[in-house]
Order: sequence, then structure tokens, then C-alpha cells
Amino acid sequence: MNDEPLIEGNYYHIYNCGNNKENIFLEERNYEYFLILLKKHVLPCSDILSFCLMQNHFHLLVYIKENLESKVISQCYSNLFNAYAKAINKTYNRTGSLFRDRFSRIKITNEGYLRSLIIYINTNPSHHQFVDDFKTYKYSSYKSTMSRQPTLLNRDFVLNLFDNRENFQFAHNTKQLRIKEELLLE
Repeated sequence: MNDEPLIEGNYYHIYNCGNNKENIFLEERNYEYFLILLKKHVLPCSDILSFCLMQNHFHLLVYIKENLESKVISQCYSNLFNAYAKAINKTYNRTGSLFRDRFSRIKITNEGYLRSLIIYINTNPSHHQFVDDFKTYKYSSYKSTMSRQPTLLNRDFVLNLFDNRENFQFAHNTKQLRIKEELLLE
């Protein structure tokens, strides 16, 4: 799973966490910088369908664009993670690896799982109890998907997966209710 190359024309869930479960986002500007680097390094080789940046981990759901060599794709992601780690190390006077390991990736081949993963990624802040309502979380793709403002996401594709904006919202609200029920049972 970790060593399998990213292959053009495929969907991937890409994720990682901080080394020793340490935070990888230490303040607001870190999240914003990661998104800038995501746009700079990843958009040339991938469509971004969903993302969530949490204090100590992140999730990305991407589609690798076609007609790209594996080496080029790999370099895009390497540039993203290396640039971010170097900036954090320099800014906070730290050394060593920021991320636990090479980023993990799961190839997605089923449309139903693709939809479930989008919901999972967007509701992750509620699942980890960072916020009561995932819709208020600033660093996930939910607000951008619901918005009509310009975004780095492939919003139309995502909304079409759910047939429309209303079904997208309904599916997320249903998941939010399940998360709240599970937390009550704990």
C-alpha cells in the first residue's frame, strides 16, 4: 500500500500523520501554507476531490490526471511534503522528520466507496471531536464544496457523485447524526 506508485487515471485516498503523533499544524498559518503548497504542487498532476487538515494528520482524496508519467506524479507529492516539512522545521527551529513515514495511499476503484470516503474526510473533525459540527471546521473541503465561490476542488465532479448539492448535504448530515449517536454510546 505505501510503496505502490500513484498511477494516472486513478483515485487515491492519501493520508499521513505527524511523527510520534506530534502535531503537523501548529498554528493557523500552517494550515493556510499547506493549502498554498497543495495548490502549487498537487493541482498540476491531480484533481482534488476532498481534504481535511487536522492538527496531527491530514486526508486528501485525489484523482491523478491522465497522460502523466509515474515519476512526474511522485515528484508532485514529494515536493508538497518536503516543502512543507522544511518550512515547519525552519520556522519552529526543529529537526528531523515531520511526518510519521512516507504518505499512505489507498487506490479507490468503487464509486460507492468514493462517496463514503468524501463524507468520512469531511466529517473527520466531528469524528475526532475537534468540533461539535464538522460544517464549522475551517480546514476541510465541506464548505468549499457547498459554496459557489472559486475553489481548488473539482466541485462539480463531487456534487455529481451525490447527484446534487442537496443530496451531498443530506449524506453529510446523516453521517453527523451517526457520529453524535456513537459519541453518546461511549
